[in-house]
Amino acid sequence: MPSKSQSLKVKLAFKRGSTERLSVSFRVAAFGVVLFLMVPLVLVVLNAFSTDEMGFEFPPPGFTGHWFFVAAGREDVWQAISLSLRVAAMATLVAMVLGSLAAAALARAQFFGRNSITLLMILPIALPGIVTGIALRSSIFGLGFEFNFWTIVIGHATFCMIVVYNNAVARLRRIRPSLMEASADLGASGWQTFWYVVFPQLRSALLAGGLLAFALSFDEIIVTTFTAGQQATLPIWMFEQLIRPRDRPITNVVAVMMIVVTFIPIALAYYIGKDDNRVTSSKG
Repeated sequence: MPSKSQSLKVKLAFKRGSTERLSVSFRVAAFGVVLFLMVPLVLVVLNAFSTDEMGFEFPPPGFTGHWFFVAAGREDVWQAISLSLRVAAMATLVAMVLGSLAAAALARAQFFGRNSITLLMILPIALPGIVTGIALRSSIFGLGFEFNFWTIVIGHATFCMIVVYNNAVARLRRIRPSLMEASADLGASGWQTFWYVVFPQLRSALLAGGLLAFALSFDEIIVTTFTAGQQATLPIWMFEQLIRPRDRPITNVVAVMMIVVTFIPIALAYYIGKDDNRVTSSKG
């Protein structure tokens, strides 16, 4: 009969083998998910450099940078880019102000209806975009406003605000109340406590939330369709170009530009949150 030590070694070896097989399975699954997400983006990039005038042939018959120069000379492309950038910047600013104020009010305060208000805060991002768009369009018509730049900004701010709110409220809940109490005991006013104690710990969360809000606003199309009127942001411009076969290569070029513009703030937000979590963990 095998000894107890030999049995223990067999069990440990079996457990180690199972763990290794499970680790390999997770890696394969993760690689499959990444491949599923990245392949369409890679195809868009390849088609942007394709010599095919229809813009969707695969594999591409050849590669060229001609379509980038054509897109750069299109005034309608630059108008759409300018509108999307201005809308995203303003919607992000509105979202950061309203989202941070809402987070400050709901982070620690206890009052009747707090949970209901919290639910209503996150509802716009949970609802389908078409529902939000129809609701906003009905409200704009009902109040007698015309569709313009500000109606798009308001529409985008409704869901961008949630991203900022979630980041800010999570950070505020992690700030120890003893720090603010110590600041008050030392004679600091409410504004001084916020500026010197709360804001330094909150600003990275606000910055990350603002970057994500900008990325969300820049490529939003569903809510924009209901609130833009005759204006064309970049996503709406791209959608309209899909029915024009000869413009598809230019559409692919603009899609590559959108990938770059949205990737940068998302990557920055990720690294800001990652570095901030590392600092918080080391302090804890």
